[in-house]
Amino acid sequence: MDPLGWIDILGRLATQFLPVWIALVVVFTLSIAFKRRLGLYGKLFDSTVGMIGFGLVMFWVFTAFFADSIATHDALTQMSRMKNVAPGTPIASETEGLYPYYLLGGDNLARDVFSRMVMGAREVLKIAPAATVFAFMVGITLGLPAGYFGGRFDTALSFLANLVLAFPVILLFYLLVTPEIVETGIPTYLAAFLFLFPILFLVILWNSRFFTQPAKRNLYVALTLVIGFWLYAGLAFNADPLGVISMPPNILIVFVSVVFVNAPTVFRIVRGIVLDIKTRDYVAAGQTRGEGPWYIMLWEILPNARGPLIVDFCLRIGYTTILLGTLGFFGLGVSPESPDWGSTIDQGRQLISIAPHPALVPAVALMSLVLGLNLLADGLREESLKD
Repeated sequence: MDPLGWIDILGRLATQFLPVWIALVVVFTLSIAFKRRLGLYGKLFDSTVGMIGFGLVMFWVFTAFFADSIATHDALTQMSRMKNVAPGTPIASETEGLYPYYLLGGDNLARDVFSRMVMGAREVLKIAPAATVFAFMVGITLGLPAGYFGGRFDTALSFLANLVLAFPVILLFYLLVTPEIVETGIPTYLAAFLFLFPILFLVILWNSRFFTQPAKRNLYVALTLVIGFWLYAGLAFNADPLGVISMPPNILIVFVSVVFVNAPTVFRIVRGIVLDIKTRDYVAAGQTRGEGPWYIMLWEILPNARGPLIVDFCLRIGYTTILLGTLGFFGLGVSPESPDWGSTIDQGRQLISIAPHPALVPAVALMSLVLGLNLLADGLREESLKD
């Protein structure tokens, strides 16, 4: 077989991404049709910048979701005579049922660059958003009372947050995943501490909301505790009694490091917002009605802080994606054969003057995802200011 030209390569790439195109069309069609009923999310579709960012982000989300059907080869399989081959090169082996081309070429270990890019999206998106959610739960749970009550509690937490933020982020992140630090058990202790916050946050949320409805409150709290500690045991200690929930040690280290690095910044943002909002008239009205402090914080102040927090959430996923790429580039936290974009860029850069595509493809993928998150944040900020 002859090598493919760029027009044929682009056509085949578009065909491979067909499930993604269909999903994007469905999401955009439904979102635009019902945007007036969808609150801030619906208003996003009034912003051109927001729609472009949302489209880029959802492209990679759907790519990660449909990765098994999009990838043309196994991301770890090495093919004979395919080392550093150019995009569109036909594979040397003629095995039946095997895709006949390396659409974006091969890397220095003769693996398919396109398939590694696709599977790398899954590796990135299964860590970055979840770790950012955990960081926000830690930051919100501590930032709300610090800003609302003030005093020594606020001073102590602010000091600890400033202490963490005093370290350069990349250096701190790098130190947390080095083998020497891992051997001390510090990441495991951090996981045991930080993973308690989602449970604590939800328990406080249900108790404050349904305090006058004990039956409903007790049901929600009980379910949160049972499910929460089941997940906690599996994620933090790999001790799920049912053997369903677990997290590989290398992924746990990266996950905990992301949460630990991001939580202090979220804490400071939430604290600053609360210091401003707690002086508003509707907060004073809630206090006059006899509403409890946690009810005011979670159901009066927090909803009115959603705009800045949603914007920061999008930006923080982008920062986390870059941090994960940096870790992978240095060969830390992830397994050496992992198709994550950082590791792939590191392996491709070694022969970049001879074959640039193994490094260029994941670099463009990483750039486009972070660009999409930044544009999405800009769109959300633009629309939230109109509220």
